[in-house]
Amino acid sequence: MLFVGSLGSFSRLLEQIIIGRVLSAGAYGRVNVGIAVLGIAATIATLGMTSGVPRYMSRFSDDRDVRGAWLTGALVTGIAATALTLALLPNLGRVGAQFAEPISAELLGLFVLSIPFVTGMRIAVGAIRGRENTIYRTYVRDLFYNISRVGLLAVLLFAGFGAIAAGYAYLLSAIAALVVAYYLFNRLFPIVGPFELHSREMLAYSLPLVVSSTVSILLSQIDTVMLGALVPSAAVGVYSAAYTLAAGVPVITSSFGFLYFPLTSRLDAGGQRDEINRLYKVTTKWVFVVAFPAVLLLTVFADDVLVAVFDDYARGATALAIVAAGFFTSAAYGRSQDTLSAFGYTTYILAINVGAAVLNVGLNAALIPVYGIDGAAVASAVSYVSLNGIALAIVWQRSGVNPLSKPSAKTFLVLPGLLFPASVVLSQFVTLTLLTIVPFLVIAGVVSIFLLAVTNCLQAEDEIPIELVEDRIGVSIPLIRRYIPDANENSGSERERL
Repeated sequence: MLFVGSLGSFSRLLEQIIIGRVLSAGAYGRVNVGIAVLGIAATIATLGMTSGVPRYMSRFSDDRDVRGAWLTGALVTGIAATALTLALLPNLGRVGAQFAEPISAELLGLFVLSIPFVTGMRIAVGAIRGRENTIYRTYVRDLFYNISRVGLLAVLLFAGFGAIAAGYAYLLSAIAALVVAYYLFNRLFPIVGPFELHSREMLAYSLPLVVSSTVSILLSQIDTVMLGALVPSAAVGVYSAAYTLAAGVPVITSSFGFLYFPLTSRLDAGGQRDEINRLYKVTTKWVFVVAFPAVLLLTVFADDVLVAVFDDYARGATALAIVAAGFFTSAAYGRSQDTLSAFGYTTYILAINVGAAVLNVGLNAALIPVYGIDGAAVASAVSYVSLNGIALAIVWQRSGVNPLSKPSAKTFLVLPGLLFPASVVLSQFVTLTLLTIVPFLVIAGVVSIFLLAVTNCLQAEDEIPIELVEDRIGVSIPLIRRYIPDANENSGSERERL
């Protein structure tokens, strides 16, 4: 399931590579603006019901209430999505003209028409989640929707449809995924039957979530929209290529959040803040270690990677390095937002996310007209670093939980201090290609572990994240275990304490 769950991120990367290689930079940029518009609009149209539907479905025992909870979400979001679509369709020309290079009404219209179907699919997936079925949710969201969208995109592009292929791919795959989602949901729970709507309580719960979900999508998409309004589409295409690759850094580190959050919640319920502090330190250290080879690649060899993956776009190297460094720095603060959530400090999460979104919009408005895509990269990097940095400060102040220990501090100094200069020298003599990127990452990872071992940065507690990952993927990692002090003697003991 961990592998299948990562298909969503991989499919988005593959989608961007296909579009970037087949279309011109300008067309690539216009497509990404359309994708951003769809993402923002669909997030607003769901009205927080992607959380409300599964929450209330799982709380009810009477079939009428369960069916009513799903139907409430479907009706409310259906009305909102339809209203938003009908408001945008007559104004496609006006909306498209707001960008530096106008986007055709046909292309933008296909993305707008996708809004109700993407919204409906998300509600259907939420209903499946409400029945506590992860398999069907994975089938629809991670497999069918992503694979069908990328497959349609590739077929239509190579058939000569041009940029419009992306619009058709999103629309048709969303319609098909919506049908499949409700077919599977009906197998879990009969859709047709008596029902009791719960509009008032579900809206009261879900509407506040609109703010946080909108803020989240703004942080990741608003730079693309603002670039489209302020600079030529070709620049948007270059930035999209750079951002897509840089986004691989948080994808790498997100698996630690998947494992960290439930464990931290359980420890907090037992009042074990000291154990959480130990877990936070060691998890943060390994987030840093695991992501470091990728950030080394994306900063020092940024131009090589862009040319190897997209066959062009080397002029986005500076933007790629900036965004990758920002994502990495943010990740190096640790799972601060997960910790706040586990402690129940959700108000802080909302406040800092809103602050980060406002900062992002302000920096984009100030920097893009002067520095173009590099300005957008700085805005994104600063916003994400500020977001997690402030979250860490709150966690530290309220609970004492922080990422600093002697081994972790040494790790934060040793790896960049030794490997960045060596890689910069290497980059003067070596040009990476598609065939050498993976070997570089493997070698950088092995060298990183070796440096940690010889500089005494490893500790017995490092078994904790290693065991969690091994349990999740079902594979032993002896290469790392052999360097952990007392690993053989203490195997399992640290895990038992948690």
